[in-house]
Amino acid sequence: MKKLLLVTSLTFLASVTLLGCSSSQTAKVKTSAETETLASSGEKGNLVLVANGEDFVRQGFVTKDRWEINFDNVYVTLADVQAYQTEPPFDADTAEEIKAQESVVLVSEPITINLAEGDADAQPITVAEKEAPAGNYNALSWQVVPGETDTTAGKTIVLDGTATKDGETVEFVIGFNQPLTYQCGEFVGDDRKGILKGTETADVETTFHFDHIFGDADTPADDSLNQEAVGFQPMAALAENGTLEVDQDTLKTELSSEDYEKLENAIASLGHVGEGHCK
Repeated sequence: MKKLLLVTSLTFLASVTLLGCSSSQTAKVKTSAETETLASSGEKGNLVLVANGEDFVRQGFVTKDRWEINFDNVYVTLADVQAYQTEPPFDADTAEEIKAQESVVLVSEPITINLAEGDADAQPITVAEKEAPAGNYNALSWQVVPGETDTTAGKTIVLDGTATKDGETVEFVIGFNQPLTYQCGEFVGDDRKGILKGTETADVETTFHFDHIFGDADTPADDSLNQEAVGFQPMAALAENGTLEVDQDTLKTELSSEDYEKLENAIASLGHVGEGHCK
């Protein structure tokens, strides 16, 4: 009787173990099938990297402290831009790193672009285009590094434009040297991006929110955007004879410690994917 019970128990345990393995394999097959559908196995299309300063850069805006800003040039130097297919989707609001099933290097060497290029209704700037396996590119990483042109040497970002308020005009060139590295999730906006079907073409976008630095008069004053932005007035106070030409080292010295801390944090938070977050 004891031997019979032992054999019966072992048989039952073996059945449970086999059932567990079978369920796990089924789940893997299901996940694999879903990925296979997205990736359209073996097909390749074109993945296009664009950079966007949004209407704040192309059309101008009014800062939280009522300066009307119009940009002539907004130079940003990008490097090491990579797009990824991730499953599960990468969430930039967590401590997790990007774990990619597929990745494509879109930019390796530094490239300087002018986000203010074109008219007020211009499309985002095309930066690079690479052949890439089909699939959903739902994560993006990039760096902002010092440029190598006469205008951008030693500076990661250069803002060149005009600010006006109450009859006063300030012509400004503001250079930042703060290097930045971003890891971002899926693009958030009116249209989805990064979905590369078969042999077609799809976009991925680096987006820069310059209202984080200057604030936005169209947003309530008590909104976190305006509470955390520096505005333009502290910089305008440094202008001489209607001209402001400063770099970040000068701003660190001349701005109050509170304003400079806001500036550093605002620069760090410039990078987005549409309205999607980056870390």
